[in-house]
Amino acid sequence: MYDGLSNSLENLWRLSNAKSRSISAENPTGEAGGGAACEVEDGIAIGAAWDLGKGWKVNPYIALGVGETRVLADIEGPGIINHIWCTPSDNWRFLILRFYWDGCEQPAVECPLGDFFASGWGEYAPLSSLAVCVNPGRAFNCYWQMPFKKRCRITLENLCGKTTVFYYQVDYTLTEVPDEAAYFHAQFRRVNPLPYKEVYTIADGIEGKGAYVGTYLAWGVNNSGWWGEGEIKFYMDDDEEYPTICGTGTEDYFCGSYNFENRQTQRYETYCTPYAGLSQVICPDGVYRSQQRFGMYRWHITDPIRFEKRLKVTIQALGWREGGRYLPLQDDIASVAFWYQTLPSAPFPPLPDRDYLEII
Repeated sequence: MYDGLSNSLENLWRLSNAKSRSISAENPTGEAGGGAACEVEDGIAIGAAWDLGKGWKVNPYIALGVGETRVLADIEGPGIINHIWCTPSDNWRFLILRFYWDGCEQPAVECPLGDFFASGWGEYAPLSSLAVCVNPGRAFNCYWQMPFKKRCRITLENLCGKTTVFYYQVDYTLTEVPDEAAYFHAQFRRVNPLPYKEVYTIADGIEGKGAYVGTYLAWGVNNSGWWGEGEIKFYMDDDEEYPTICGTGTEDYFCGSYNFENRQTQRYETYCTPYAGLSQVICPDGVYRSQQRFGMYRWHITDPIRFEKRLKVTIQALGWREGGRYLPLQDDIASVAFWYQTLPSAPFPPLPDRDYLEII
C-alpha cells in the first residue's frame, strides 16, 4: 500500500517503507551516510574548522559567483520533496529558483527566491502558515509536498552582480508515488506600472488537468486611498468572457475584510493564519520610501480550485475616485501562482530581465 504522500499527526506512528533523505551543502547528493564527509581542505569553512577536522562544520553553505547557476538538488525518483529551508545573503529578487520534473527541459517552477517564499519586497517580515514560514534571521521554509516519479532537479541562478552566500536544505523521501500524483508548479509575474484600465494576470496558459493551490501578491500602491476593490477571477476549462469563480474584493480573497483595517487604530493590521494573511505592510518614511507596499498570501489547501483542461487567473486593480466611482489603478504588482498539474506543462512567459525584476 502506498504510504509516502500523507504526512500528518495521525499518520506519524505508522510504519513506512519510505526512505528519508536530505540534501545540503554538507551532503550535496543526499546519499545515505554521505553527510559531513567533506575534507577540511576542501570545505568552504576551512578557516573556522581547520583545527577540528573532518566531520565538524566544514562545508555548511555554498557561494554562487556572478551570473552562476548552481544545481542545488538532483534526485532520482520516485520520491517527494517535503520541506525546503534556506537563507540567502543578498537580494532575494535577484536569486532565481527553478524546479524541473522527470527530465523536462521546461521548468515547472521559475521564481525569484523571496517571492517563492511570500517575501517579495526584499525585507524580512515574519510569516507563519501551513505552506510557508518565514522565521527570524530571514529563514525561508516551504512545506508544499512535491511528488516526482523519475527525477527532480532544482537550480539557483545568481543575478545579484556579486558572489552570494547561500545556506539550504532539501528534505525528501524516496518512496512510491501513485499514478494520480500531479506535479507542483509556481510561476512569477510582474507589471510595473499596470497600464490604465488593464487587468493584472496572475496566471495564464495553464494547460492540463490539475488544482490551483495558492497565490502570493506583492502589491505596491501608486495612488492615495484604498487600493483593493478589485475582484479575482478564475477562468476554468471552457470559460471565455466570464469566469466560473469570481471574488468580491482583494481583501476578501485574502480572507480579510474592509480594507484590512483595524477600526480602532485606523491602520492596516497584519495577520498570518494557516491559509491566508496580510503578512507585510511597508509604510512610506516621508523621504526615500514613497509608496505603501503590501505582501499577501492565500493558500487553497482545503479548497483547491480544480480544473480539467486549462486555467487563467486575473485580478483587478481598483481604488476610489471622486463621486463614488471606481478608479482603475496603475500599481506595481508582482505575483506567484502555485498549482499542481499533469505533465507536460506549457512553457512560461520569459522571466523579466534584472532591471525589470528590481524593486525600486
